[in-house]
Amino acid sequence: MIGRIAGCIDYRADDHVLIDVKGVGYLVYVSDRTMSALPGNGEAVALYTDLLVREDNLQLFGFTSLVEKEWHRLLMSVQGVGAKASMAILGTLGADGVSRAIALGDWNAVKAAKGIGPKTAQRVVNELKDKAASVMALAGAGGAAGAGSGAVAPEPDLDDVVIETPAVAGAQAVPLTPNVDPAAQAEALSALTNLGYAPGEAASSVAQALGDDPALDTAGLIRAALKLLAPKD
Repeated sequence: MIGRIAGCIDYRADDHVLIDVKGVGYLVYVSDRTMSALPGNGEAVALYTDLLVREDNLQLFGFTSLVEKEWHRLLMSVQGVGAKASMAILGTLGADGVSRAIALGDWNAVKAAKGIGPKTAQRVVNELKDKAASVMALAGAGGAAGAGSGAVAPEPDLDDVVIETPAVAGAQAVPLTPNVDPAAQAEALSALTNLGYAPGEAASSVAQALGDDPALDTAGLIRAALKLLAPKD
């Protein structure tokens, strides 16, 4: 399994790039969002990858973070969602946007992706809602890209370069927000599940609390989420 590619971009097409790794070229398919953030031809780049094996073809798909890669894996586990549909969803929403949409049960956000109908969008939300908490926690455990907004330093160590995708102009994205502290998010999710709340409930309340105030620290996020989870009179 090829899990990560680090090299120089040789050329790009509409939906894929060729990355030269010490003389060997790897064709990697990426979403529109990732494509817009890639550096120019001849520049260094690194992407996490997932290998799709078919009887007559092998395809590599590239991602800017482990969180995005994990969502791709989970999205493809839903009936009716193949690699193309998964990349469309991630390209429209981004990894954080997918986390938020699924945690909140917002299938309309998922439906905004090209080629995704309402039934498929509802199926995605229903089947993956309980898994949103674990993927959101992955971001706080170092699963998010940490190299900045796609900038590549001069003479980089290709083994350490990973780009991070900024928002795409005009995209129908619903990101959690770039100001969210992933560690606070992960710690709040852990605290809520330790208190006995179901992962889906915890993820939904945390996502909603962050939507109201992205600057919340761990304690504030837990308090806000508990208020949302409290029984309504």
